[in-house]
Amino acid sequence: MNLNQWKEQVETFVQQNAENIARDIKRLVDIPSVEESPVEGAPFGNGPRAVLEEALKMAGEMGLETYNANNYIGWAEVKGSSSKTLATITHLDVVPAGNGWDGDPFCMRRQGDWLIGRGVADDKGPSVLCLYIAKFLKEQGIVPRYNFRVLLGCNEETGMQDVEYYLENYPAPDFCFSPDAEFPVCNGEKGVYSADLISNVLNGNLVDFQGGVASNAVPDLAHCVVKASLENLPQKENISLSTAGEGLVRIEGKGKAGHAAFPAGTVNAIGVIVDYLLENNLCTPEENGYLQLLQKLFAATDGSAIGIASDDGLFDPLTVIGGTIRMEEGRLIQNINSRYPTSTTAQTITSQLQQAAGEHAEVKAERESEPFYISADHPAIQTLLGVYNEVTGENAKPFTMGGGTYARHFPLAVSFGPEAALGQEQEVPDFVGTMHGPNEGVNLNHLTKALKIYLLSVLALQEIDL
Repeated sequence: MNLNQWKEQVETFVQQNAENIARDIKRLVDIPSVEESPVEGAPFGNGPRAVLEEALKMAGEMGLETYNANNYIGWAEVKGSSSKTLATITHLDVVPAGNGWDGDPFCMRRQGDWLIGRGVADDKGPSVLCLYIAKFLKEQGIVPRYNFRVLLGCNEETGMQDVEYYLENYPAPDFCFSPDAEFPVCNGEKGVYSADLISNVLNGNLVDFQGGVASNAVPDLAHCVVKASLENLPQKENISLSTAGEGLVRIEGKGKAGHAAFPAGTVNAIGVIVDYLLENNLCTPEENGYLQLLQKLFAATDGSAIGIASDDGLFDPLTVIGGTIRMEEGRLIQNINSRYPTSTTAQTITSQLQQAAGEHAEVKAERESEPFYISADHPAIQTLLGVYNEVTGENAKPFTMGGGTYARHFPLAVSFGPEAALGQEQEVPDFVGTMHGPNEGVNLNHLTKALKIYLLSVLALQEIDL
């Protein structure tokens, strides 16, 4: 396809709509959409339902056809001249806000060109971009060869039951891309595994232990309550001590948050507390056995310390983090989240974890999603890659990753930006955080550049055979 015939219209459209995009992202970010208990008409709770309704209202204001599939998922659409469908899929649900924000995470604020709020990058910002792709087609009077459908999910962060519902009730798109990763094109994703390490009943010194906000996020804050004397405990960096009642001490640990798929550089707050408890001999031998198991878990994010390391040479090596911990009826329950390559399996990981746990814990697997990979030679992938390289002037190649997106659920799908900086042209200021962390932020200029790539890509995909 000769992209030059569309570049001027695309450039004009993006410039005219940049501020509207920021406005519409705020409309979605300002609705807290963390999964809650289901209620009638809201399978993932009131927040996800409310944000889906707002997004579909927004699409209707753009003149797009919309459909709400019982608040599991919804979409906006531009009808094409054939029966085949090209789709994007993003999600409107978000992880919990967590700690450390400089402002209200559910009231998007703007500092210069930076948008800050829970979901601006993951994945409400990209959701708005996809609606603007459809808006462009509608305004330009383009009848595409393939139906163009903007799928808007509500349960990506905690189970992807939304896309399961869609595929059970509606035909899969003939090709789909998910703007929930980095450019240029991700054509493979590691397996996703999560499990609970459940201790025996611990009738010891630990009274409570809580930390983390989600399985797929490294926690930056945790605390425990232990039977001890405050005056006998030493001070330590990233540890705060306070009285929690007679003969009880509250120990708070601080770390550095991050996404489970990209744990390099993070510091797990639960691990900070575990180390302190063991260093100061604050627990019983039975409790220590379980805590030493957790210490192995936190010792290396490649799983080597706990015996689950694996590398296939196709994907990056296995990663593992501890996402949440809680205490229930005298048992400690540490949730773990691993992203694994093709050289191991969920069943193998469970077996290896149980071997490492021995008599100290039971391993209860919760989620097992196998790796997926699509050849980089596929015409759709080459089309996306070609557009990206032409717009950016790069010579980028497809890549694989540890993040788990909607793409793995479809017969033919990839993830396609825009989480990383395009060309790394923007220095990220200190007041901007990462996805799943405090002060999640994204640059508006980055989003509008991504929109140009998406618009040209959707036009180019119309000319290949799906």
